[in-house]
Amino acid sequence: MPLEDGDPVRPRERQVNGEVSGIPRLRGMGDPSLRVTTAAGGSRTDVMAEGWERGAALGDGDVTPGGAPQRALQPEEALMTELSELVQKVVKRSSWWERHGVDISILACSFLLLPAGFLCLRSAQAIPFLAGVLTLGVVHHTLTVKGSHLASHNALTESKSWSKVWAIFFIELCSAFTVEQATYNHVKIHHGYTNVIGLGDSSTWKLPFLNRYVYMFIAPLAVPILTPLVALDLLRNVEWKAALRTLCCMFLGFYCHYWLLLHVSGFQSPWSALLCMLVTRSLLAHPYIHVNIFQHIGLPMFAADRKPKRIHLMSLGVLNLPRNPLLDWSFGHSLISCHVEHHLFPSLSDNMCLKIKPIVSQYLKQKKLPYNEDTYSSRLWLFLQRYEELMVHAPPITELVGIQ
Repeated sequence: MPLEDGDPVRPRERQVNGEVSGIPRLRGMGDPSLRVTTAAGGSRTDVMAEGWERGAALGDGDVTPGGAPQRALQPEEALMTELSELVQKVVKRSSWWERHGVDISILACSFLLLPAGFLCLRSAQAIPFLAGVLTLGVVHHTLTVKGSHLASHNALTESKSWSKVWAIFFIELCSAFTVEQATYNHVKIHHGYTNVIGLGDSSTWKLPFLNRYVYMFIAPLAVPILTPLVALDLLRNVEWKAALRTLCCMFLGFYCHYWLLLHVSGFQSPWSALLCMLVTRSLLAHPYIHVNIFQHIGLPMFAADRKPKRIHLMSLGVLNLPRNPLLDWSFGHSLISCHVEHHLFPSLSDNMCLKIKPIVSQYLKQKKLPYNEDTYSSRLWLFLQRYEELMVHAPPITELVGIQ
């Protein structure tokens, strides 16, 4: 993807809470005391952040595993370390139920709803039948989106062995994807290089040959078909043992769904069962696609050789959406209203991200760092208006302004 170079940084007066119109460009960092609010499409920005793994703040390799600094901390690293300490105190005071139990219970409840969903599909009446479709659709997305996302970040359990088991179950059996590629693309690339062009810029979600209305409202229906096809193509990049395991899990997941529709729900033909599979698996595909693009694309983009420190990278390039009961349950807080918190502390569960949200928000506001928030409808309107700019053409490189 070609990079736009833009103009060199020019001296500017200090901007405190200054608005920057459009999508700015990056040509240098200057002093790290950033005081700027940047938002695409009128998003409100107040605050900051960076990534965190259990027990230590990640300062781009400048912090030892035990948390001892190898050299004097830069201002950005000091901010992240201070915020990490505040969050760690909350985590240590939290019970197992708060750290893992709440989200495990949501996934368990989803499993318990499966029999009711399949049995409702036996009914010849419209209301019970539609209830079955809705139930299976919500359960499918809870397992494949929320479950897979938590499993990819090892946020379901503190046991490494069980984390591997849950990752295979949710990502490969339920979602028909390979663990190795899902973890690499999402955890290593997307989280490591959020909004860095050519790496973690969410370009995998772009289909520039489609027009805005087809992409936003019709193409999501094909997600259940495209997902396994993409997964099969990515199997070329993994070892044969992992590829064989993935193929077996994918087949088992699809066949179990198909068999239950025939023998429990009572579908008379294979085609009707396959059509029901497509409908239930695409029930929440529209918000799934929308959420993945709303929370990063349209925000500042950076070149790999000129990206800011992680604290600014995450605060500028991540956005929170408002809470929504259906999406909170199916996708999880870390993908909806706590996405900034999730990118700062990716190993925390959805419930813990929600618990630390007031702390993170207050801290970042005190430090005058960006904290992007916008509504679902506002982002949808933004993408419909600026689809060509955001989803077809290469995004411009961001220039941070208001830096002394």
